[in-house]
Amino acid sequence: MKKISSCVLAVLMLVAAVIPVSATGVVPYDSYIFDYWEDIVLTPAPYVPGRSVTGVSVGAGAFSGPQGMTVGYDGRVYIADTGNDRIVIINAEMTETVGIIEEFYSDGIADTFRSPYGVAVCRENLLYVADSLNNRVVVLDGDTAVKIISDPQSEMLDEGFVFTPLKIAVDYAGRVYVIARGMFQGIMVFSEQGEFTGFFGTISVQITPWEIFWRMISTRAQRERQVLFIPTEFTGVDVDPDGFIYASNIDPAGEQAARRLNPSGEDVIRKGENENLGGDMGFILSAFNIYSGPSRIVDIVYRDKGIYSMVDTLRGRIFTYDREGNLLYIFGGLGNQAGTFRQPVAIEAFGSQIAVLDALRNEIMIFDETEYGRLINEAVGLRFDGDEAMAVEKWRQVLVLNENLEIANVGIGKAYLTAGDNLNAMRYLKLGQDRTFYSIAYKRYRNEVLKENLPAILTVLMIVAAAIPVTLKIVKRRKRRREGGEGA
Repeated sequence: MKKISSCVLAVLMLVAAVIPVSATGVVPYDSYIFDYWEDIVLTPAPYVPGRSVTGVSVGAGAFSGPQGMTVGYDGRVYIADTGNDRIVIINAEMTETVGIIEEFYSDGIADTFRSPYGVAVCRENLLYVADSLNNRVVVLDGDTAVKIISDPQSEMLDEGFVFTPLKIAVDYAGRVYVIARGMFQGIMVFSEQGEFTGFFGTISVQITPWEIFWRMISTRAQRERQVLFIPTEFTGVDVDPDGFIYASNIDPAGEQAARRLNPSGEDVIRKGENENLGGDMGFILSAFNIYSGPSRIVDIVYRDKGIYSMVDTLRGRIFTYDREGNLLYIFGGLGNQAGTFRQPVAIEAFGSQIAVLDALRNEIMIFDETEYGRLINEAVGLRFDGDEAMAVEKWRQVLVLNENLEIANVGIGKAYLTAGDNLNAMRYLKLGQDRTFYSIAYKRYRNEVLKENLPAILTVLMIVAAAIPVTLKIVKRRKRRREGGEGA
């Protein structure tokens, strides 16, 4: 069933890709979600294409293969215009350029970037630039370098390691988190002073007994052709207001491409009922092999109220989850018409809007929230804040638009469970296929029934207990009479 649904979805997307939006008046991609059985279920669009922002439209000249994007605390947008060796700063409304950094000063000497790849802004409004081909991180205050991180030295680093920073993030304490090219040990962490302190969030790879067996019996040449069992590579990084690090990674198994790392570097992200945070489940094939293989997640953004989104460069999809690991919605796609991508590389959130940077289109595509998406986001946010009553009302409105959305039924069921209405909780949790919380509701309802009927049950048991000796005496007396009669 899952394979059939996947193929049908792929065909629909291919058809949509060749029909211009203006000719159909519809969104140029399908929105969907996975049900409990991992089958694809089409949904209303949570977001629709709004407008695109190009270097030309904001007065900065055309972008060239931009790779990084971030939003500062003042709302301004910073673009790593990689091919043009510059940083472009756009106002919060994304209508005009307010600054371009092509040259900066370090110790009074003019300097330039070489393929700046990632950007980040700290609370003090300092700009951190992953100056990739210059093998350094440059920290700027205006057009002045206040710090440069380069050539990290440590026994933990391999001999001959070349530091090539790609993605970057900064937490509230000034610690710098860097994803470097070819660095599989984890995210590199630097102190506020710029000293390398170690790796963060290393992902171990598990080798199955079957793979161990085949490596044992393989020849040397065969082993060299086999996949190397090295840790997974990180691709994107973001920091939430509490200092937790959200990181995306490449997962060949397509099971987990997002992590939430605590200050100790441990992954504490929650997984939903299906325990999948890898984007598309399984493989979605098409006649042109466009959608084959697992998702390739290249960036992640923490939005608000426990909600985070990540972008898949292989299919052009955006996947959004809540803090409990529940998949909220999927939208987006590859194509040549407005509202689709060619090579999405970075994702950011602007209030209720989502923006995606496309390296081949050389533009930022902004997506606007629909009523369906707004209701889901508000329901999740209300539950995050502990306002279950209002969350239930939002989930009910969601069900009007999509009566088959399991997470809406689960949201209502959990609210009833919190309120102590176990019977209604069981009803909605069953509709939502949430077996874990259904079992909790069932046990509580069973205990509730037993408690309410305990006096009656005890009374019946006492009557039965008292009647047993009398009944036994009567049975024995009748038995003796029968035996006496037979003897006579």
